[in-house]
Amino acid sequence: MILAGTGILLLVLDSLVFTPLTKAWQARTAEIARLQKNVTEGRGLIANAARMQAKWDEMQKQALPNDPAKSEQDLISEFDRWGRANNVELGSIKPQWKRGATNRYSQLECRVDATGSLASLSRFLFEVEKSTLALRVDSVELTSRDELGQKLTLGLLVSGLRFAPLEGRP
Repeated sequence: MILAGTGILLLVLDSLVFTPLTKAWQARTAEIARLQKNVTEGRGLIANAARMQAKWDEMQKQALPNDPAKSEQDLISEFDRWGRANNVELGSIKPQWKRGATNRYSQLECRVDATGSLASLSRFLFEVEKSTLALRVDSVELTSRDELGQKLTLGLLVSGLRFAPLEGRP
């Protein structure tokens, strides 16, 4: 009877004390591992803070000017310069302002139609991509204008970043 009572006591202690303590220990071990990982990542961010800040400052310098008219003029001038440098005929450049997801920025979306050979259009597109302006190529359409494919038309949709909200525009 003492042996049976001891067995029952051990079962009760196991279900009421040992099992909850073991689960709590495992949960704390997992939490400690997660926190140690966070601390390691945080130390990495702190160590790279100066480099990241320099990169962010450089990105902000490459953004379009806050003045909307100057932004449009700068982007159109760059397209014109790239077109002349690469022997590309620019058909049209249509800028349009878009609101950003937040009030911290806005985007100048620009539709460009250009005509030239495959080589000249490739160089033109390369110039757009390597530009120091904060530009993103959203879409590229290439169509042939003749039977042999010697003369091509490039339809390009580019977005420029400006760190200012879109003021007074619908």
